[in-house]
Amino acid sequence: MPLRLVGIAGSFSRPSKTYALVDHIAGLAAESYGFSTKVYDLHDVGPSLGSSLRRKELDAQAAAVIDDIVNADVLVVGSPTYKGSYPGHFKHLIDLIEPHELRSKPVIITATGGGDRHALMVEHQLRPLFGFFMAHTLPTAVYASDRDFTDYKVSSEPLSGRIGAVVDELAAFFPASRRNLQAAE
Repeated sequence: MPLRLVGIAGSFSRPSKTYALVDHIAGLAAESYGFSTKVYDLHDVGPSLGSSLRRKELDAQAAAVIDDIVNADVLVVGSPTYKGSYPGHFKHLIDLIEPHELRSKPVIITATGGGDRHALMVEHQLRPLFGFFMAHTLPTAVYASDRDFTDYKVSSEPLSGRIGAVVDELAAFFPASRRNLQAAE
């Protein structure tokens, strides 16, 4: 059974640059390591997220997304930036996960925003959030602004370079998977 990568884009917008970024990274990681992938956004979680104070109150749709997140071998997490931070519904989704469920899990952290002034959001908001869970956030964080996309597709060479670097960093966790794929080529 292949290792599982789950992406979560903390956005309701469709189309979404955040979803496009998470999906792009998930696709490259799947190519490099043979992961099976599933990428969600907050629409996929559904309406019960906003009305549930506890995980047991979620409907089956939202509970299934959280189950996929906690059972993944690796996560790619992306958030749009609102006023220097992540949106409340995204944080609420993460709040419904028990800290031990993400312990030692490798996590690629990403964010999108309108311009460069929000670039430190990945370091000042997302890295500490997943640090609380004792997850392994990879050293390279990925921030993308509007100019890094063309028609909701990654189009910037510097962004592609950062994405390549973080995908390479997964080799510390999955060296055999990468070697096996390279040997098969």
